[in-house]
Amino acid sequence: MSGTSETTELYSTLEESARLLDVACSPDKIWPILNAYSEAFTQDSTVVAFRVATGVRHIGELDCRFMTYPKKQDPYALALSNGLTAATEHPVGTLLSEIQAQLPVDSHAIDIGVVGGFKKIYAFFTPDDLQELSKLADLPSMPRSLAENGEFFARYGLSDKVGVIGVDYQSRTVNVYFNDVPAECFEPRAIVSILDELGFAEPSEQMIKLGQEAFGLYVTLNWDSPKIERICFAVTTTDLKNLPVEIEPGIATFVNGVPYGGADRKFVYGVALAPEGEYYKLESHYNWVSGSMDFI
Repeated sequence: MSGTSETTELYSTLEESARLLDVACSPDKIWPILNAYSEAFTQDSTVVAFRVATGVRHIGELDCRFMTYPKKQDPYALALSNGLTAATEHPVGTLLSEIQAQLPVDSHAIDIGVVGGFKKIYAFFTPDDLQELSKLADLPSMPRSLAENGEFFARYGLSDKVGVIGVDYQSRTVNVYFNDVPAECFEPRAIVSILDELGFAEPSEQMIKLGQEAFGLYVTLNWDSPKIERICFAVTTTDLKNLPVEIEPGIATFVNGVPYGGADRKFVYGVALAPEGEYYKLESHYNWVSGSMDFI
């Protein structure tokens, strides 16, 4: 399929990057997405990143994330009108519109998989206007688990630190990203306490080391459980050798070959904790714009 010069270049890069993981890029799923959001790639300030992860549920996939422009466009309406995702009566289908109506959304981003196709939409708030959890918890379509874990978030100083909301239309989950996280949350004792409260296994030494270097964290919620499904600690760096842990072998192979644009290189490395255990994620920025928010 054909597209603009920008989308054609991105698709070729996706194919090249997927080959590093022995993953087959699906043009039938990717081209309709790139064409639907083609305006995003005409902007010099568009952030594009590739993400890989360990863990059984992530094997065989390469994700791509990009910011969308112009801001006035509704990215979910665009996805529906282009057949990228099916309309649904589930609350996942109305959550983004409620966020847009009630809160000061600054911009959006899209998450796609070279195998899975359209997955997720992010709503970003500006770094100087982080949002309160209570406002989000009051939204009719928000999972009740956000409100039910309110005391937990307050205890760790996160109640007014929401920087991004991610709505996953495939898995029917919501990610809540926290910025300006209190430094105390990244101390070893606090990390152990947080994971214990959430009912996760005791963290490995590697997870503790990485968590101490984190700049932010996020949690994953769903509509079927009162519990927090996952939590992730994220570290940003321009050189993975500077991290206090060894990079997972499968991720290291990808890093050594993945293309990137511009003179500077930027990574976000994260460790996620879920009931099935720890797994690791790497976001490699193909196009990074100074001053943009990290969006693992």
